[in-house]
Amino acid sequence: MVNTAENTQVRALRRSPAAHLWEDFTRGSVEGSHGVALHEVPFQTMVGIRVDPLSEAGVRIAAVTGGLPVRCGEVAAGPDGVSVLWLSPDEFLAVAPDDGGRADLVEALTAALGADAGQVVDLSSNRTTFELSGPSAREVLEKSCAADLHPRAFAAGTAITTEVGKIPVLLWKSGPDTFRLFPRASFADYLGRWLLDGMREFAAAGNPAWH
Repeated sequence: MVNTAENTQVRALRRSPAAHLWEDFTRGSVEGSHGVALHEVPFQTMVGIRVDPLSEAGVRIAAVTGGLPVRCGEVAAGPDGVSVLWLSPDEFLAVAPDDGGRADLVEALTAALGADAGQVVDLSSNRTTFELSGPSAREVLEKSCAADLHPRAFAAGTAITTEVGKIPVLLWKSGPDTFRLFPRASFADYLGRWLLDGMREFAAAGNPAWH
């Protein structure tokens, strides 16, 4: 996508699904040895891919993304910040930063798929991204997620489909104390408030926003 003045103006008018909660996220975040922080990572490019990874089309798709994960929970990291999450043996989600290149990635993946069986769909408006980080991030999630999130079972670089607060999400442990959650955009307000409520017990005594 060419970053023309018109495109820049249009992008500036966008409003993310949880934009109205950003100040609450800032006030609710806690520093220190038991800290936890929450923020939205808006407007990421997300592309749904259905392809047999062993097919010729799968090989071409992998060349664009930098690789496809081969097993449940695996995340493949590629160039330009592109990551591909495993959803099923022939279903994947490519995630890339909001850098104005959404159309380029979708077009490249569509061209790589060609006329072969499969599907490439731009899902960028379908979900948003929450990032929960800090020493207490796992404890916050464990209050309402049935999955085993202990590092021995859920290592950094792993992504699963699960529920948090009864909301279906993709949950990606992107770092030792950092989790990225991908809820449907329509659930952003509910899940954002749910996570904030789970963070309350870790609020610093000197944070007046929670008193």
